[in-house]
Amino acid sequence: QVQLVESGGGLVQTGGSLRLSCAASGSIFRLNVMGWYRQVPGKQREWVASITTGGNTNYADSVKGRFAISRDNAKNTVYLQMNSLKSEDTAVYYCNAKVVVAPAFRESDYWGQGTQVTVSS
Repeated sequence: QVQLVESGGGLVQTGGSLRLSCAASGSIFRLNVMGWYRQVPGKQREWVASITTGGNTNYADSVKGRFAISRDNAKNTVYLQMNSLKSEDTAVYYCNAKVVVAPAFRESDYWGQGTQVTVSS
């Protein structure tokens, strides 16, 4: 019904930058909160940042001041600009969206497939 497709991951050196994108498509009536999570092997998936439809943002303390989340509602796309990257930012990054789906008009959680971000020293 709804697909989230991420792009923009890759390999970057410490202190570098990357920009992740996540485009939503399908039977979308409304995209509510969108966000980014990350996961390293052997650890639980952790929340990184989120943004409301109106543009209100929240960040995990570990990325505050370095990452910036934004969205383009016309394109059903959320972005994560990652600056001053550290080795501990290495993880698979997942896009999440709370979507009201037609024709049921109920909010459900959707996830992207994940994109690898590797920060090398």
